[in-house]
Amino acid sequence: MTNSADYFQSLTTWGRNKVATISIPWTITFVYLSLVLLLPIAALMSKSLSLGVSEFWRIATSDVARSAYNVTFVTALLAALINGVMGTLVAWVLVRHDFPGKKFVDAAVDLPFALPTSVAGLVLATVYSDKGWIGQFFAPFGIKIAFTRLGVFVAMVFISLPFIVRTLQPVLQEMEKEIEEAAWSLGASSYQTFFRVLLPPLVPPILTGVALGFSRAVGEYGSVVIVSSSIPFQDLIAPVLVFQRLEQYDYGGATVIGTVLLLGSLLLLLVINGLQQWGRRYAA
Repeated sequence: MTNSADYFQSLTTWGRNKVATISIPWTITFVYLSLVLLLPIAALMSKSLSLGVSEFWRIATSDVARSAYNVTFVTALLAALINGVMGTLVAWVLVRHDFPGKKFVDAAVDLPFALPTSVAGLVLATVYSDKGWIGQFFAPFGIKIAFTRLGVFVAMVFISLPFIVRTLQPVLQEMEKEIEEAAWSLGASSYQTFFRVLLPPLVPPILTGVALGFSRAVGEYGSVVIVSSSIPFQDLIAPVLVFQRLEQYDYGGATVIGTVLLLGSLLLLLVINGLQQWGRRYAA
């Protein structure tokens, strides 16, 4: 009887220790995420909704705001999609090919991570201006890049490229060469091997990189504010509009635009996450 009681007590003590071991990391995680993510988001939404539904709707759907949403989300999505293709090509070349200066190119991919955004904007504005190294070749055809919406697109492409490349590189490095050789031995062409054998497992990481690049482009401010003219109805993006409202001491308007920006980003990320889940099932 004593042995049974001792066993039950030891089992109870073990269970309590196990629960404590699990609950402590969970509690720390919940508190940290609440302080860093949930509370700021709740404060932003609470401040914007305190203006009233009608005032919130008026500010959120104003002509300037809708134009800024269009420039921000559409341009960021296009930049992410372009990088989804070109980033895949860059990652493929870096993993599958050896060439002089490969280490330099590999390190240069991370440049947007290390470079301050204001410096990036200054560099892009200088290079793509009408008299810049690249912009001078487009100016004779009437194509202006810097200080236009096209300049915003270039800046978003620049800062979002590393997310696709670095997300895809480890997956390519782990893919076995024997899979391709087996497809070739069965009579598959290079085209069939890539699209039917190699591409399906690459779809989820590509979509992940596109999602990361898109979210980074939507929140970009430093480089865009320099390489664009920030004129409403032309190339004004929502983050710059928020800053302009703050400069005018219109804190309510700034919080409303910020809330719409937040909700739009979350909605598009949910859509992209759904595509990722589809990609994983397709790859399987």
